[in-house]
Amino acid sequence: MLVSGSDQDDASGTRDLGQVYRSDTGSRRAVRGPGPREDQGEPAPGDDAPGAAAAGPAPDADGSGSPAGAAPGGRRVRHRSKRSFWRELPILIVIALLLAVVIKTFAVQAFWIPSGSMENTLEVNDRVLVNKIVYHLRDIHRGDIVVFNGDGSWDPGTIPVSGNVFEQFYDGFASMFGFGHPGDILIKRVIGIPGDHVACCDAQGRVTVNGVPLDEASYLYPGSAPSLAKFSVVVPQGRLWVMGDNRLVSADSRDHMGDPGGGTIPESAVVGRAFIIIWPPSRWRILPIPATFSQPQLGASGSAASTAASSAASAASQAALLSARLEPAGPALPLSLGFAAALPLTWLQRRVRIRVARRRARGRALRGGPDAAP
Repeated sequence: MLVSGSDQDDASGTRDLGQVYRSDTGSRRAVRGPGPREDQGEPAPGDDAPGAAAAGPAPDADGSGSPAGAAPGGRRVRHRSKRSFWRELPILIVIALLLAVVIKTFAVQAFWIPSGSMENTLEVNDRVLVNKIVYHLRDIHRGDIVVFNGDGSWDPGTIPVSGNVFEQFYDGFASMFGFGHPGDILIKRVIGIPGDHVACCDAQGRVTVNGVPLDEASYLYPGSAPSLAKFSVVVPQGRLWVMGDNRLVSADSRDHMGDPGGGTIPESAVVGRAFIIIWPPSRWRILPIPATFSQPQLGASGSAASTAASSAASAASQAALLSARLEPAGPALPLSLGFAAALPLTWLQRRVRIRVARRRARGRALRGGPDAAP
């Protein structure tokens, strides 16, 4: 079949226009061959299916017409990769360490019992948790088991004074790792609070507070008398009368009546209240206030009697008496609590950081689109 020159030109022009059309509309696709062959009605070798080039790239999930990972303007958006666990680990350790020091210094601290002066309530090698917050919320009560600093109370030295928050934090950090001087830490039960008249003994050999006898059978060491030493003391303001539960071997307020304060200790020396035994597991228990201290008559004011008191010879010699000096437990517990609190905090800050990064990436993608303002 003969084809005129004009027809040839038209056919050639059609192929040229088709090629240009595909190049203009599919600028991100390479045109790999001429237009469709008219004589065979099928694409040329290497070419895409008819209309594929003109259709342009398939829209992504949000219908923007851009390939996955590309901004509307054709530019690719680089998402910041998530930090690996090893990059997050130093942050976790720092947060856990700071929380551990805060918990130990201002909230809860563990101590272990080295002597038997508080038996059977506390036995040798028991570990107890001491609440340091409670006395910021309420007064010290009769029957509380308190941990206190003996420096300046019974032992020579000055009465400890809490510094500012930063000094306390530094002291807590140093003592957790074995630095600094933790003081002569002791543990006893509070028998008399400021204004109480504490005496021993009545006709039945019981300790009395404001004339009210105490039934101490629930916490005294089995077979231990309430006291072999006789005393009669009015507790001065700001001070406490404390005694051990194993009275035969406890060096407590009775044995320091010749010291300044008449055997009492300053309330400011109290570190906190022992409220639970945490070790060994067989000894887990709460340390409640015994019921005898709930007698309403105990609230009566102590008389203004003289603080002079006589003391009798004790069955155990002074050398055998135990003052239940405590040793702070190792840093394992505060560090464990610190890590337990740090894990959710680290996870939360990671989620917030990733979410903020994604929002910023979307914002940059939208600002770079073809319709964005210059």
